[in-house]
Amino acid sequence: MRSVATVACAIAMAGCFGDAARSAGQPEASIRPPAVAGQFYPDDPVKLRAAIDGFMRDAVPATVDAPVAIVVPHAGYIFSGQIAADGYRQVAGRDVDTVVILGTNHTSGTFRRVSVYDGAGYRTPLGVADVDQELAAALVKDGGAVFDRSLHTGEHSVEVQVPFVQVLFPKAKIVPVVVGAPDDESCSRFGRALAQLGKGRRLLIVASSDLSHYPPFREAVEVDRSTLAGIESMDPSRLSRVMAQASERQHPGLATCACGEGPIRVAMEAARGLGATRGFIVAYANSGDTVMGDRDRVVGYGAVAFGRGAGTVEGSAVARLDPDASGSLGVDDKRVLLRLARETVTRYLTTDTLPLPRRGSPKLLREAGTFVTWTKHGELRGCIGSLEPAGTLIRLVSSMALEAAFKDPRFPPITAGELKDLQVEVSVLTPMKPVAGPDAIVVG
Repeated sequence: MRSVATVACAIAMAGCFGDAARSAGQPEASIRPPAVAGQFYPDDPVKLRAAIDGFMRDAVPATVDAPVAIVVPHAGYIFSGQIAADGYRQVAGRDVDTVVILGTNHTSGTFRRVSVYDGAGYRTPLGVADVDQELAAALVKDGGAVFDRSLHTGEHSVEVQVPFVQVLFPKAKIVPVVVGAPDDESCSRFGRALAQLGKGRRLLIVASSDLSHYPPFREAVEVDRSTLAGIESMDPSRLSRVMAQASERQHPGLATCACGEGPIRVAMEAARGLGATRGFIVAYANSGDTVMGDRDRVVGYGAVAFGRGAGTVEGSAVARLDPDASGSLGVDDKRVLLRLARETVTRYLTTDTLPLPRRGSPKLLREAGTFVTWTKHGELRGCIGSLEPAGTLIRLVSSMALEAAFKDPRFPPITAGELKDLQVEVSVLTPMKPVAGPDAIVVG
């Protein structure tokens, strides 16, 4: 298998967003070059566009009334791209003139203010996203922020949001912001200024934050459930209390409950000022849910939207620990597994990303061994499986689909040109049972 950037946290065509159309007359020095293309997301424009299109196709439906802000993760797309797309689905299709991206400070341990990018644009493989320099200047003037380009040079939390903006809102400008620390005074002041300046504008606010860092899988789900409830409350003080309580419990491996507490606090303040009345948990997963993740040390990813009125919460988002897994798989679940196996290999070859193993009934969240078999014109093309359960069934099917496609030592790796000629079969194993001895085993 080709190498994949295992960046769980700190990690259409190009002409659709051509540089000439979006940055005419702007000196190159005022355009921030991409820092993490090829690591956190594809550096090929065709693959990048296809990756975002794939995530958006699989996104949960839009259910939030009049969202003015979203909270989305910023890890490598192969880990958190789907959860980010779930958040963006809530605002897709709106007329947006400017997207304010509130990033997390990963690069300076001493900077505690709010930094607004003072350049003309952000470049990605899709072209240049122009900066709304008028709004940027007003936010510095009224929001107590500063122009400090150094905070943006290597910061990935803003950059990974820009391709989503370019695909979903191709005419929109951006205002890149790095929130230095979750300081109550500076976050409140900047949030109020953002709300005041946003009135009368077609504005979207994106707060960029991952959730828990590095606890084991089950501890992460517990911690992230509490953190998401704090974010949903739109109450910065409650969020701080929830995060402090989680830290006091000393969960193994837990380094932080949310690396973007500052951006989230700003978004809460601004959203209230723009008429939002409540938050809605849209989706949740952690890196242990993904094919490439390690369930012993995970990073959490959540999507939350701030809007008005009633809405629906993605019920499976945070209540997934002990599913009702009894009974045999139905036809719909079998279709989910077959589609996932094919989509896993297709997306890996065409976008350098992977789908998030989810959907189907709770039966797919049980643990079971599985084999995935690829054939081409009736001839074996690859088959690998696991007799032992390793995480959820749906995740293991996705993993074995990759293994069978690229790591069966009897065959060369599958190529993109073969996809149309391949058939896939998934075998789900029943639980192992003790036998009396070798004579009780019937070969075949």
